[in-house]
Amino acid sequence: MIKRFDWILLFLVVATVARGQEDEEHLFRTDTLEVNKKVQIIGLPLLFYTPETSFGGGGGMQLFFNNQRNLYNNRVSNLFASAIYTVNRQLSINLKPQFYFFDGTMYLEGDFLYRIYPNSFWGVGGNTPEQDEERYNMETFSVRIALVNRIPPSLNFGFEYQYENHVMLEVAEGGLLETAGVVGADGARTSGLSFVLDVDTRDNIYSTLGGTFLSFKGGFSARTFGATHAYNKYLIDLRKYFVIGGKHTLATQAYLQSVSGDIPFQSMSWLGGPERNRGYFKGRYMDRLYVLLQAEMRLRVWSRLHINGFAALGQISNEGLFMYPKFSGGVGLRFQPLKSNPTLIRFDFGVNQYGGTGVYFGVNEVF
Repeated sequence: MIKRFDWILLFLVVATVARGQEDEEHLFRTDTLEVNKKVQIIGLPLLFYTPETSFGGGGGMQLFFNNQRNLYNNRVSNLFASAIYTVNRQLSINLKPQFYFFDGTMYLEGDFLYRIYPNSFWGVGGNTPEQDEERYNMETFSVRIALVNRIPPSLNFGFEYQYENHVMLEVAEGGLLETAGVVGADGARTSGLSFVLDVDTRDNIYSTLGGTFLSFKGGFSARTFGATHAYNKYLIDLRKYFVIGGKHTLATQAYLQSVSGDIPFQSMSWLGGPERNRGYFKGRYMDRLYVLLQAEMRLRVWSRLHINGFAALGQISNEGLFMYPKFSGGVGLRFQPLKSNPTLIRFDFGVNQYGGTGVYFGVNEVF
């Protein structure tokens, strides 16, 4: 049984044009859209289904500002926005800017999200029983803003501010969230700073073919910043991409996230979803420590069509490493709508060790 059609079933891609000037000499054409030299817009009408929300639809849009480039890895400033609405009157609005300054020696990126979204909760830990599943509904508003400086050619460091406000709208009567004293069951507000340090030699961030990405992030949420809960969080993300045969890629990732302190369940490490341990319902297992090893073989069967195979070994626990290992794997397809833009449309089918499955539609590679 498919556990989740996660977020997006992309049924149509329509490209539109943002024109700074009407003169034809300022325009060039690709095979799918007309583009202004300064601004390019890709529009994505969306249709999706999840067991939690039933059918829904909306739209997504990504703007590329071609005159604001990161010269170190040929990236351009961009802004992604999406809005979806379901037959159950559920709404999600997301805005993700990424702007480069001084030819890429400094960049600003953010993530703004408003969402009303029902979900499932099985408790905290890496071995929670399936029969403990209960439903809840929560309203979330979150803001993440990072300002990062680059030391050429590939070292980046900076600071990130993150704010999240979770309001519990409904919990199961007599369930764990109502009776078990779960931190965050009455809602939670987190606010704090993180230090970001990474080394990035990837050729591009949308469909990486080669390079290395090594990232460390350490931060906190504090009551002096307006939070209701104080805790520390650390994240290590190590990725290496091996080019095989000149056009194929073996992508590998080691990932660790650890939290300590008065941590609400909303801010714990969650296993599963479209990015890590595909095939598990996101949040099926959650705890203070998440360790993940995953690899993905990316075969370019055509210049704009890829076939991927992936496998992952994850661990959620607060008791030690690999006490409750979680295996998953699967296959996927990638399609590049524009020859001149590395943005990809992604489809993945994942299977977990218990026979559960997940279908995922999205944009760009997972890692």
